[in-house]
Amino acid sequence: MIGIFDSGIGGLTTCRALKQALPGHDMVYFGDTARTPYGSKSREAVVRYSLENSRFLLDMGAEMIVVGCNTASSVAPEAIRQAFDVPVFEVVHPAVEEALAVTKKGQIGVIGTRGTIDSGVYETRIKELLPSATVHSNACPLLVPLVEEGWFHRPETRRIVKSYIHPLRERQIDTLILGCTHYPMLESIIREKAGRRVTIINSGVAVARQVKAYVESHAEWREKGGQGSGDRFYVSDYTPQFRSIAESILKQKVDLQRVQQ
Repeated sequence: MIGIFDSGIGGLTTCRALKQALPGHDMVYFGDTARTPYGSKSREAVVRYSLENSRFLLDMGAEMIVVGCNTASSVAPEAIRQAFDVPVFEVVHPAVEEALAVTKKGQIGVIGTRGTIDSGVYETRIKELLPSATVHSNACPLLVPLVEEGWFHRPETRRIVKSYIHPLRERQIDTLILGCTHYPMLESIIREKAGRRVTIINSGVAVARQVKAYVESHAEWREKGGQGSGDRFYVSDYTPQFRSIAESILKQKVDLQRVQQ
């Protein structure tokens, strides 16, 4: 079973990508909706939350951890690997690799939570692999709350997205990394505001491809496909709005179970 956690329900976009890439494998998801967003929390708090979330998923039967949160991916994977003897994947490095594979001018934009952007993790990894690249980053602290509220089609959302994307567009980026797994829910607006010449990189889709490659190259994981009892979804706080958004992401009925962390 593959375990995925995020600071809220936006990480279900990563779960969706994993289900599409590995349809025979069961998923267990935890959204830390009571403590979202992680982007405004300290590094120490995010690492502690990530360890607690990982332990919960393992207790629920997960045998692999996918950190479906960019903020947590920027600070916590090594701590998770040291604490638990299971494969651990994060969303940052796969997104960087995909961005470098498609960029034509080396002008790469990154949008994410304040925590992700302040960590500099994307710029550091891009520069390690392509020193000539120029990285333009912009923190977008209002986007996660907009997604969690389900404000996908509000005019206010369109104006806020435009204000975040406009500075990157002015710098003539040719590639834009969605450095938060909530952002694919706003991808159509982001694409419109970024312009048709900009390639959008979805970090959830990128890590799903990496996990699929790992599963296909390990016989013990290939054999796990189709042997479980179905997907399960947990949150640390619950509102009917969360369920509505979860079902719009996964395109299916979702039973969100509330648990205390």
